Amino acid sequence: MAKEKDIKKAQVAAHHYDASDISVLEGLEPVRRRPGMYIGTTGPEGLHHLIWEIFDNSRDEAMGGFCNDIEIVLLPNNRIRVADNGRGIPVDIHKKTKVSALETVMTTLHAGGKFGGEGYKVSGGLHGVGASVVNALSVFCKAEVHKDGGKYSQEYSQGKKKTAVKKNGSSKLNGTIITFEPDIEIFKDIKFDWTTVVNHIRQQAYLVKGLKILIIDARKYEDKIDDSDIFYFRELELELPSTSFYFEGGLTSLVKYYNRFQKPIHSHIFYVEKELDNVGVEIALQYIDDMVDHIVPFANNIYTGEGGTHVTGFKTALTRTLNTYCKKNELMKESEGGFTGDDVLEGLTCVISVKLQEIQFEGQTKAKLGSVEAQSAVSSVFAEAFAAFLEENPDEAKAIINKSILALKARKAAKAAKDSVLRKGALEGMTLPGKLADCQSKSAEESELFLVEGDSAGGSAKQGRDRRTQAILPLKGKILNVERARIDKMLASKEIRSLVIALGTSIGDTFDLSKMRYHKIIIATDADVDGAHIRTLLLTLFYRYFRQVIDAGYVYIAQPPLYKIKKGKEVSYAYTDEEKDKLIGKDIDINEIQTVETDVENEEEKEEEEKETKTKKIHIQRYKGLGEMNPEELWETTMDPSHRVLKKVNIDDAEEANKVFEILMGSEVPPRKSFIQSNAKLAEIDI
Repeated sequence: MAKEKDIKKAQVAAHHYDASDISVLEGLEPVRRRPGMYIGTTGPEGLHHLIWEIFDNSRDEAMGGFCNDIEIVLLPNNRIRVADNGRGIPVDIHKKTKVSALETVMTTLHAGGKFGGEGYKVSGGLHGVGASVVNALSVFCKAEVHKDGGKYSQEYSQGKKKTAVKKNGSSKLNGTIITFEPDIEIFKDIKFDWTTVVNHIRQQAYLVKGLKILIIDARKYEDKIDDSDIFYFRELELELPSTSFYFEGGLTSLVKYYNRFQKPIHSHIFYVEKELDNVGVEIALQYIDDMVDHIVPFANNIYTGEGGTHVTGFKTALTRTLNTYCKKNELMKESEGGFTGDDVLEGLTCVISVKLQEIQFEGQTKAKLGSVEAQSAVSSVFAEAFAAFLEENPDEAKAIINKSILALKARKAAKAAKDSVLRKGALEGMTLPGKLADCQSKSAEESELFLVEGDSAGGSAKQGRDRRTQAILPLKGKILNVERARIDKMLASKEIRSLVIALGTSIGDTFDLSKMRYHKIIIATDADVDGAHIRTLLLTLFYRYFRQVIDAGYVYIAQPPLYKIKKGKEVSYAYTDEEKDKLIGKDIDINEIQTVETDVENEEEKEEEEKETKTKKIHIQRYKGLGEMNPEELWETTMDPSHRVLKKVNIDDAEEANKVFEILMGSEVPPRKSFIQSNAKLAEIDI
C-alpha cells in the first residue's frame, strides 16, 4: 500500500508545473548557457567572431567620422586587444541603470549607443550585444577608456564585474581599449588564426575609406605588458609580425584585389555611390574571363554571406538592365529569348555595400540582410547608374554583352547535354553505372560511396567492403578538370557522368540535395602525387558543381596507412612516418629491420620477396597505392568504420577556397607559378 502511495506522489510531481518551474537567467547568463544563439558556434568561427564584435564597435566609430586609427593585437595566453582613437565609451552614470555607462555597455544585453538618439547614424552592431557577449564568454575582460582628459578602466570575468570603474590618471587622448581572453569552458580549442584575422580585417579596411588598421602578432612577446596606453604596441618598436591596411579607393580597390589573378574582359571598373530614401548604396563590379560569379555583399560593413534584400535588388536590376540594353541596340536574336539571372552573373566580380539607419538582420550573426527598403534602393540606384555606364562605354558594354550571350548559348547547350544524360538514365530505368558496385541499403543516412582510383583498388574495395552499406565506384585515370569546363563538356566525360548518376542529385538548376543516395562520399586515392592530383580534381568538381554536398558535410577523404609493420606475429599499421618510428621503437637495431616497397607488379614476386624477409624481426611494408592492399587489409585500415580515419571536407572560408581553386586549377599560369614558388618549402617529397 505504501508503495502505491509513493507511485501516486511521483505521478503528481511529474505533472506539477507552476511558476517555480520557470527559470529566470539574470545578467549575461543566457549568453553563457546558449552561446550559439549569439555567435553562431563555439568552434573556430565563433571564436574569431569575438574579435569581429569588438572590432565592429571601433569600426562603427570610424564610419561615423570619429575614429581613423585601430590597433588589433594578438597577445600571449590567448588574449586579444583592440584599441581605437574614437570618442571613448561614456563613463558617466547611466540614468536608468544607476551605474557607469561603461559598466552598462559591458554587462547588459541590448545596451549601447545604437538604438536611437545621436550616438550613431549608421552602424553594424544594432543588436547592442557585441561587447557584452564577448565579456560573457571571456574568463578575463578589461575595458579602458581615454576620455575628457582622464583614463578609466574596469575588469570583468564571465560577464560579471570584478572591479568598479576607476580613474587611473590623466590623458590627452581619446579612445577605447578592450582586452579579452576567451573562456576555455566555452571554447574547447582556443587558437586564433593569423590568416583568418588578416583576411577579415583587410576586407573591412576597403570598406571604410581613410581608416588605418594595424594588426600585430605579439603572442611570443612574454614580458610583462603595460597596456594602459591606446596604441601601446606600435610605440614599443618591437620586431613583431604585423600587417597594416589603409585604402582610399574603397570598393573599386577591393574589386581589383579580388581580380588580381584574373583576366578582366573590360578595364573600366563600374562604380556608383549614392543615397536614396535614407539608404546609402555603393557598388563596384567588373567582369572577368571566368564561369563563376563572385558577389560580396555588406550591410553597414557587416559581411552578409547569405545575401539578403540588397543582393536580390542588385540581381534583378542587373538582369533587367542588360536585357533592355540588348533589345535597344538589337544585339541579340529574338529566337534566343533573353538573359536569365545566371547568364548575366557568369564571370562577375561585384561588391555591394549598403548603409541603413534602421537595419534588420536575420539572426544575431548577421549573415543575411532583411531590410525591405534596401532592395528597392539598390535596384533603383544601380539600374540608373549601370544603364548610363553602358551607354557611355560602348566597348565595355559590348564585352559584357558578348560574355552574357556566350553564357546564354552555353546554358542552352548544357541543358541539352544534361537532359540527354538524364533521359538516357530514364530509358535505362534509372540504371546505375555498370562499374558501380552499389550497396544493399536504401537508406542514404547509412550508405557510403567510395570513389577509388583505378580498377585494381576498385577490385580490392569491392571484395573487402561491407556490402550492406558501402558502395564502390572505381574511376579510371584523372577526371576532367572542371574549373573552366561547362556542364555540356563536363557531362561528355564518362567518369563524371557515372558519378553524377550515382549521386542521384542531378546537376545544375535541377540539383536536389534531398535525392542524395549516400550521406558519405569518401574519396580514396593513392598516397602519391598522382593520387593527390586526382583528389584535387574531385574536390574541384564538388566545389564548383556540388557545393551543397560539401556544405551538408557529406564529403570525406580517406586516410589509408603508409606502412604495414610486422613484429613477429604482431601486425600494426602506421599512417605517418612519426607513427612508424613510434611503432618500431628507438632501441631497435637498423639491421633488424627489413623494408619492402610494395610496388611489385607481379603478385608471386611480391610473395617471394616477403618470404625472403621472414628471418628479420621487423618487417616494414611501404604501401604505394590502395591496389597493393589485399581486400582484408583495405577493409581493416581504410574501410572499417571502427578503425578507419576519415577527414571531413569543410569550407571554412569560401573566399579563400575560391581563390585557391582558381589559382591551382585555372588557366592562368603566372599565379600558379607564384603559388608554387611561395609554398615549395612546405611540400613533403616522398623519395
